[in-house]
Amino acid sequence: MADIQALLAALDVFTRAPDKASLEKANAWLQDFQHSSEAWKTCNLILQSPDTPPAAKLFAAQTFRAKVTYDLAQVDQAQLFPLRDTIIAALEHFKDGPRVIILQLCLALSGLALQLPTWTNAVEGLIDTYGQIPSMVPVLLQFLTVLPEELYSNTKIPVTDQEYGERSAQLLGSCSKQVLEVLSIYLQAPGVTHAIQNQVFACLRSWLIAGEMAATDVADSPIFDFCFQALASDQLFESATNAICDLIHETQEIDDNMAVIERIVPKVIALKAALATAKEDSETMRGYARIFSEAGETYRLLILQHTETFFPIVEAIGQCSAFTDLDVVPITFPFWMRLAQSIGKRASIPLLLRDAYKSLVTVMIKHLHFPPDTSTLTGQELDDFRSFRHVMGDTLKDCCYVLGTEQCLLETMQLVQAALAQSPDTPWQNVEAPLFAMRSIGAEVNPKDEHAVPIIMQLIPTLPTHTRIRYAALLIISRYTEWINAHPDYISPSLQYISAGFEDTDQDVIGAAGQALKYLCQDCKQHLVPFVSELHAFTANIGTKLVQEDKVVVYEAIAHVISAMPMDQAALSLKTFASSILAAMFTIANKPNAATKQELQEVGNGLANLEVMLHVFGSFGEHLPPACQGTCQEVWPVFDAFLARHGSDYESAEHVTRVLRHALNLFGDVVLTIAGDVLGRMSASFATSGLSCYLWIASKVHGRFGNEEDLLLRDAVRDVYERSTQKLLAMLREKSAAMLPDVLEDYIRMLMNMVEFAPDIFFESSAFPAAFHIALAALTLIHTDTVFASLDLIRMILTHDCLTPNPLKHPPPKFPLYANTINQAVGKDGFEFTSLLLTGLVGDFPEETASIIVTLFRVLASLWPSQLQQWISVVLQGLPGTSVPADAKVRFVKDLNDAICAKQYDKVKYAVLGIHRASRKAKDRRKVVPLE
Repeated sequence: MADIQALLAALDVFTRAPDKASLEKANAWLQDFQHSSEAWKTCNLILQSPDTPPAAKLFAAQTFRAKVTYDLAQVDQAQLFPLRDTIIAALEHFKDGPRVIILQLCLALSGLALQLPTWTNAVEGLIDTYGQIPSMVPVLLQFLTVLPEELYSNTKIPVTDQEYGERSAQLLGSCSKQVLEVLSIYLQAPGVTHAIQNQVFACLRSWLIAGEMAATDVADSPIFDFCFQALASDQLFESATNAICDLIHETQEIDDNMAVIERIVPKVIALKAALATAKEDSETMRGYARIFSEAGETYRLLILQHTETFFPIVEAIGQCSAFTDLDVVPITFPFWMRLAQSIGKRASIPLLLRDAYKSLVTVMIKHLHFPPDTSTLTGQELDDFRSFRHVMGDTLKDCCYVLGTEQCLLETMQLVQAALAQSPDTPWQNVEAPLFAMRSIGAEVNPKDEHAVPIIMQLIPTLPTHTRIRYAALLIISRYTEWINAHPDYISPSLQYISAGFEDTDQDVIGAAGQALKYLCQDCKQHLVPFVSELHAFTANIGTKLVQEDKVVVYEAIAHVISAMPMDQAALSLKTFASSILAAMFTIANKPNAATKQELQEVGNGLANLEVMLHVFGSFGEHLPPACQGTCQEVWPVFDAFLARHGSDYESAEHVTRVLRHALNLFGDVVLTIAGDVLGRMSASFATSGLSCYLWIASKVHGRFGNEEDLLLRDAVRDVYERSTQKLLAMLREKSAAMLPDVLEDYIRMLMNMVEFAPDIFFESSAFPAAFHIALAALTLIHTDTVFASLDLIRMILTHDCLTPNPLKHPPPKFPLYANTINQAVGKDGFEFTSLLLTGLVGDFPEETASIIVTLFRVLASLWPSQLQQWISVVLQGLPGTSVPADAKVRFVKDLNDAICAKQYDKVKYAVLGIHRASRKAKDRRKVVPLE
C-alpha cells in the first residue's frame, strides 16, 4: 500500500499545479516508478480498487501499456499468461468505461499478444469468449480495432523482423475472415445500436488500412451493401463514408480487383442523385465529395479507357467542385490534378473530359470572386480566402495541362471582356477574378505565344483604375515578364503601367508595382539598360513616397539591370546609386550633435537598399573596373567614422556589417589594403557594444585573407581575438549563455578560422584557456547551430596534428607548445567537457551530433584515458535514471573501459552509441505516458 499512497501523492501534485520544482520531482518519481518491477502489481491494485481516483486508474492503464512495450522482460515466462488474464480481467471490470482506460488496456493486450507466441488463439479465443456477451462487445470491438494499428505503428515493441512477421500473420492474416464474419453479424444483430455499428465501421477500416482484409472478401459480405445503405443515416454517415473510401482505396490494383470494382462503381454512381438533396448540408456534401473523389482518383485510368461508363463519377466530382462551401471544394482538387497528369500522357483527349475541364475553369473563376462586402469577413477569414485562391490557381494550371494554356487564357480573357462590356457599375470582382486566373495561369505561358498573351497585354492599359483591378493587372505583368522579354515592344507600355501603379495611394498596389518592376528588370535586364538613368531619377523622385519595403524591391530591380551592363558602366552606375546613401551616412557620422532615431533609421534604410543591390550584382570578377580601384580607401573612412559614433546601435550595426559583407565579395583582394583597419574597428566596436555582427564580419575578413602574411593584419587578428574573449567573459558574468546564442556562435566560428589560418596566435595567446571555456559554455545551449559550431571547434582543437601519437617526421617547432596548451586546458576543464558531452548526448543535443561526439570520446580515450575513466564514473552518477537506465550506465562504463584497456579506441564508438540508443529509448518511453 505504501507504493499506492506514494503514487497517489505524486499524481496529486499535477492536480494542484504547484511550483516547477515540485512538478519535476513528482514527474521524476512517476517515471522511476514506471521503470520498476513493482509497477505491475501496484497498477493492478489501483485498477481493482474502487476508491482510487480516475486519474490514478488512467495512469495505471497507461503504465500497463508502457511496461508491456518496454519492460516485459521483467515478467517471468511463467507469469505471462497470468499477466494476460490480469489485463483481460481489468477490461471486464471497465467494460462500461471510461473509454480511454479501455483503449489503453486494449493497446497493452495487443502489445502482449505480439510478444506472446504461445498465445496461439488470441483473436479467436477473445471472440469465442466475449463475442456472445452483449456488454463485452464494445470492448471486443475496441481490441479488434487497435490490434492492427498497434502491430503496425508501435515500432518500439522489442521483437525481431522474423518474429514480427510470424506473429502478425497469426494474429491478423489468419483471422481476417473470422473478424469479417463477426463484424457482419454485429451490424445486423437485433437491437444493435448506432454506437456498435460505428465501432464496426471503425474496426473494418483498421483492418482494411492494415491490408489484412481483402476487398474481395468485404464485397462478398453483408457489410458491403450496408456501407452504402448507412449513408442514409445521419448517425452512421461519417463512419460509412470512411469505410467506403478505404474500400475503394484498397482496389487500386485494378486488374486484381476488377470484379469488386464492377460492384463498387454502380453503387457510387447511384449516389450522384443524392447530390441534389445535399446542397444545403456541407457535411453531407463533404462525405460525398470524398467518396466520388476517391473513386475518381483510384479509377482514373478506367475513366480514360471507358470514359462514357465512368463519366458520371467525373460529373459528380464537378458538382462537388462547384459547391458553395469552399471547405468542401478542395477535396476534389487531387482528382483533377492526377487525372490531368494521366491525360497528359495520352495522344488524344476524350471530348467529355475536355468539356469537364472547360467547366472547371469557369467554376474555379467563380470561386475566385471576392465576396461583395469583404468587411463581413474577419481578418483571418480574409487571409484564408486569399491563400485558398492560390490553391485554386494550381487547379487552373491542371486545366491548362489538359486544354492548353492558350485556350484557358482566351476563355478567361473573354470573361474580362464580357464584364467590361456590361454597365459601368459592374462589380469589380467580375473583372478581378479572371485577372487573378490569368496571373495563376501565367506560370504555364509559352514565351513564344503570339495569340492570347498579346491580346491580354493590350487589354491591361484599358482596365478600370479600381485598386483591386490594378493590383491584379500589375501582378499579371510580373508573371508574364519572360514573355515580355521575348517581345520587347511591350517593355515601354509595361513600364508606363508600372509607374502609374507607384502613383497609387493604395499600399498593396504600390507593392504590386514593385514586384512587377523587380521581375521586369530581372527578366528583361538586357533591354532595360538604356533606361538606367530614368530609373535613377525615379528613385530620387517617387522613391521618396514609397515605404521602405517597396524601396528595397525597386533597388533590387535596378540592380538586375546594372548587372547586365558592361563592367565599366556598371561600376559607374553602382557608384551613382551608392553616393547619395553614403553622403547621408557621412553627414550623420560628422554631425556635432547625436543623431536622432529617425535619422539613424533613414541611414539604415539606405544601407538596406545598397545591400540588396550589392547582393544582386555579386562581384566584378577578377579585375576591378578603373572606377572602383580606389573605392575601398575612399569609402571605408565613412563606415569607420559612422561606427565610431553609432556602432552600439543594433540596427545600424546590422545594416553596416551586412553591406561590408557584400563589399568584401564585390571588391575581392583590394579589401586587403584596409583589412587590418576593418578588423580593428570590429574589435573596438564589439568591445564597446557586445553585438555579434562585429565578430561575424571579423570572421569573414579573416577567412578571406587568412593565408596572408601581412603583419598589420595578423596583429589585428590577435587584437580582435583577445579583446573579444575578454568582452565575452565579462558578458557571461552578467548574463547566462542561453541569453547570448548569436554572440557565442559568431565568436566560435571566428575561432574556427583562427585554428585553420593562425594557429600560432590561437594557441599561444593567453586568451586560449578562456576561449576553450567559452566554447564549453556554448554546449549548454539548446540551440542547434551553436552546439554544432562548438563541437566542431573543440574537435578541431583535440584532433590537431600537434597531439598525434605518431608525430610528423619534421613537426613544426611550435607543436609542443600547442600540445602543452591543449593539455592544460583539458586537464582543467576536461571533467566539465565530459559532463557536457554525455549530458547533451542523452539529453537535448541534436541527433546529428552523435557522430562528432563519438569522435571526441575516441580522442579523449586515446589521449587522456585514465582521466576519462575517472570523469565518467562521476558524470554518470549525476545522470537521472529517467534519462539513462542504470543497466545502460553499467554497460557504457564496461564497454568504454574494455576499449581503453585493449587500446582499441575505435570500439569507443559502440559504447557511445549504446548509451545514446538507451537514452533515446528512455525518451520515447516518456512520450508514451504524458504526465503533464
